[in-house]
Amino acid sequence: MSTADLQELLAILDLRQVDDDTYLGSHPSKNPVRTFGGQMVAQSLMAASRSLTFALPPSALSVTFIAGGDPEKDLEFHITRLRDERRFANRRVDVEQDGRLLTTAMVSYLSGGRSLEHGIAPPELPGPLTVPGVDDLLRGYEDVVPHFVNALRPIDWRYTNDPAWVMRSKGETLTYNRVWMKAHGTIPDDPALHAAALVYASDTTVLDSIITTHGLSWGFDRIFAVTTNHSVWFHRPVRFDEWVLYSTSSPVAADSRGLGTGHFFDQSGQLLATVVQEGIVKHFPR
Repeated sequence: MSTADLQELLAILDLRQVDDDTYLGSHPSKNPVRTFGGQMVAQSLMAASRSLTFALPPSALSVTFIAGGDPEKDLEFHITRLRDERRFANRRVDVEQDGRLLTTAMVSYLSGGRSLEHGIAPPELPGPLTVPGVDDLLRGYEDVVPHFVNALRPIDWRYTNDPAWVMRSKGETLTYNRVWMKAHGTIPDDPALHAAALVYASDTTVLDSIITTHGLSWGFDRIFAVTTNHSVWFHRPVRFDEWVLYSTSSPVAADSRGLGTGHFFDQSGQLLATVVQEGIVKHFPR
């Protein structure tokens, strides 16, 4: 089933081209009430990448979420070409549905070559094959977090800590979440697809530390959460059909908004990408 889910993800990332600057994107068979934000961001990156004149790697993207999408309808990706050179390119991608603007993404591309290099080190953690998969961690919690149980599962998640719902049942708190991830199968040798898969996955656990810091969990507690902004900086090429570590935490929550930050590392410890996401997060005590 997970392999089939990966094929669904790859299918929705294979956008239909309408003209030079317009693409159409579909939804998978399993969807939340609103279009999954990570899906729209990943599809926006694919639309921008397909419009490039020169083969350039993405360096950064920043997305503002304006309205929720309807999973029953296709998404329109409208591209504005802001810069198009051999080493630099910039695109704006507006995602619309029935004439309504859902998100705007700014995508930058840069082929910079080698220069100074350094990076933070990953936390010391057990390897991905020594920790349980998410299916094992969901067993017994099917009625608590059915939206996770029934979600599309193209990515193999392996938590190195208790996920929110297990932590909550133990009455604990947690200021971080660290998850090994990789695609449930092989991704074609297209750098844009691997970057898009990382972007898709980057929207899955980044806000969790906001609520686990307070000992709360989806399903157990009355929590409203919606993403307002999502940014990714790509530091090195990624292969998302190999294990990467997504280490996330929350530096601040205030005024019903929370910030989640994350870093993707490969198994050698190199920092691949940095993520920052802001969301509206409200807790309604029972």
